[in-house]
Amino acid sequence: MSKAFSSLKAFIAPFAAFLLLLPLVDIIGPTAKYWVFPLQTVLCGALIIWFWPRYSLKMPKRVGFTLFIAVTVLCIWILPREAFHYPARMVGFDPTVFRDRPSIYYATIAMRFIRLAVVVPFLEEIFWRGFLLRYLIREDFESVPIGAFTWLSFLVVTAGFCLEHSPVDYPAALIAGALFNGVAYRTRSLSSCVLAHAVTNLLLGLYIMQSGQWGFW
Repeated sequence: MSKAFSSLKAFIAPFAAFLLLLPLVDIIGPTAKYWVFPLQTVLCGALIIWFWPRYSLKMPKRVGFTLFIAVTVLCIWILPREAFHYPARMVGFDPTVFRDRPSIYYATIAMRFIRLAVVVPFLEEIFWRGFLLRYLIREDFESVPIGAFTWLSFLVVTAGFCLEHSPVDYPAALIAGALFNGVAYRTRSLSSCVLAHAVTNLLLGLYIMQSGQWGFW
């Protein structure tokens, strides 16, 4: 197995597994998300751990700037609802369906937050900023420093990150994709990109739990 193929697997496999499982919710029905999402969490988390040495993740850089971007993205994400009174998004992954079974309820919330604030930030940043942002500059992407800039890679990754989300979130996701790219350019650290994404998602999860707007998951 060539080194190039091994690198491609490491950077693409967690994201690909995540996307391949998503259609099961539409195929089987809405209740499938209560086991598909935990399955994604376990499988994609295991793949990230398996390939961990390939990512060469180090301590985040420019943490203050990174956290500022994280909070900015959160504000942009919820702005239409909070500032312009868009309709509340109450339909989605609602853990309260298990409220009469406390052990399942808390386990469901725990798995949902692990998926939201740990697994998703790693797999998305590894793919978008760790792989594609560099691959579009040079096929031997690992020879390209994190944060290298071209307009092609910036525009494609920003658009791709946007299209990965639900249509209702496209405007916010487009800006978020550009800002997370900005973290890569400013910090030249994949770990900082993961941190920004993780903090945004964690704060969004807390907002969801407080507001009951499950459609934001």
